[in-house]
Amino acid sequence: MVDKLARVQLLILDDWGTHALSDQQRLDLLEIFEERYRRKSTLITAQLPVAQWHEMIGEPAIADAILDRIVHNSHRIALEGESMRKQKRTFLLTDAPNVEINNP
Repeated sequence: MVDKLARVQLLILDDWGTHALSDQQRLDLLEIFEERYRRKSTLITAQLPVAQWHEMIGEPAIADAILDRIVHNSHRIALEGESMRKQKRTFLLTDAPNVEINNP
């Protein structure tokens, strides 16, 4: 699986940083980013600020190596403003009247 992820033209990591990484996950990520560095594109979305990525990855030496390959050769786009989810709010299941309960 690591080899396949390393070879795809565009790797998208969505919600980066939502979980702490295990030792094996850190090593796998290092291998993936090492293979992709300056060869393939990677898109990362995160709500966790870049300044907190080092701590999230853990193991300082591996975190340094991973972040060196991600951060120093990247383009950052910081989005600001209100969440689009709040602007385009749709009814949640609990907000909509339940016909089965209201009309026996």
